[in-house]
Amino acid sequence: MINFKKNDEITVDIVAQGYEGEGVAKPEGFPLFIPGALEGEKVKIKIIKLSKSHGFGKLIDIIEPSSSRREPTCPIYKRCGGCQLQHMSYEAQLNFKKERVKECIERIGGIKDAVIHHTLGMEKPYRYRNKVALPVGAGADNNLIGFYAARSHEIINVESCGIQHEEADSVIKLIRNWMKEFAVTGYDEKIHSGILRHVMVRKGFTTGEVMVVLVTNGKKLPHKESLVEKLKENIAGIKSIIQNINTKNSNVIMGLENIVLWGTENITDYIGEFKFSISPLSFFQVNPLQTKVLYDKALEYAALTGNEVVFDAYCGAGTISLFLTQKAKKVYGVEIIPEAIENAKENAKMNLVDNAEFLVGQAEVVIPDLINKGIKAEVVVIDPPRKGCEESLLQAIAKMAPDRIVYVSCNPATLARDLAILELLGYKTVEVQPVDMFPQTTHVECVVGIRRKDLL
Repeated sequence: MINFKKNDEITVDIVAQGYEGEGVAKPEGFPLFIPGALEGEKVKIKIIKLSKSHGFGKLIDIIEPSSSRREPTCPIYKRCGGCQLQHMSYEAQLNFKKERVKECIERIGGIKDAVIHHTLGMEKPYRYRNKVALPVGAGADNNLIGFYAARSHEIINVESCGIQHEEADSVIKLIRNWMKEFAVTGYDEKIHSGILRHVMVRKGFTTGEVMVVLVTNGKKLPHKESLVEKLKENIAGIKSIIQNINTKNSNVIMGLENIVLWGTENITDYIGEFKFSISPLSFFQVNPLQTKVLYDKALEYAALTGNEVVFDAYCGAGTISLFLTQKAKKVYGVEIIPEAIENAKENAKMNLVDNAEFLVGQAEVVIPDLINKGIKAEVVVIDPPRKGCEESLLQAIAKMAPDRIVYVSCNPATLARDLAILELLGYKTVEVQPVDMFPQTTHVECVVGIRRKDLL
């Protein structure tokens, strides 16, 4: 029986960092999770929730701070849900992400002997995002534009965001003033009314091209000519201004209909030497600098000599596939979203790549079909969504017996689960490379090199 209860204020030592970056204390052996606290600190907290197995506390005072503690650069950091680790030094962030990956691989995957490298970070871990989509709300002054507070739909007004590209700040300020000038209403999701729902800004970091997308609750967009002129006059690199129509009463940001208000339908950017066309609905990695780091590592683990056939499961718009074509004989990309496959084909054509073929369908269906047709791969690359792979896909891959598998993951927990399955199917997890695609947040990507056991 613990000797504290809800609303008690107690002093605790932080002994670990939790999965979401929160501090973990264990007074009387009972786990308490405290957002904002860092390992090694002594803090005063207020107990805000208790269950039979664990509880949550609110940080009241830092009695003995960690040497890793930093003052957040963002004035709304504690309210905004976008970042979770700005109070932690960047080196500590990289260590935290490595340890989180290691803990998942060992505890969930049961894999103790894989080499887990130090997280590959950025020289400048700010202003790295090339895309931002901000909700617009019907606040008291009717021009709320910002981010949702953590675990809520309360919009926190944002003047400047340190992880987005600078042009986004300028666009948001301009749109906020335009809304005020012409009394353009923001969206009220409770009653499904208002005109402007979201503002999305995309930038090509290499090309400098900027796209602004105005997501509206219907086709009506009053005084849009004035806004277009303001954007053209004030935003460097502006190339595309688009109205996206979304009338659905849901949390989905974008609708399917786009109207070009000015400029082009797409902008372009590069990852390494490869050029990509980006539309409002395209998937494109939001941190192109670290994406190249990630893909270069995937190419390294694939260990291609020029003679291999490669399957790229969950290929999206073909970004990894194109990198693989540099050293592969042939790459087959598989993706369930038809529009993504069309983008992949266009990207291959734009980059004069002729040794890639893209197929629409579920990877767990298409890849066995390729195998049945006599097409087999020496290397398979997997880059699934957060839920990980279907076990049937892993079984089909193992049955084909490729020499090497490269697994790219955005979720250490489902990655570890899938690695455990592959271990049972005759494969060995050799090395894991965490990559910091999203500095200041708890998210981490990994590239894993996997080999067939009988070839080791």
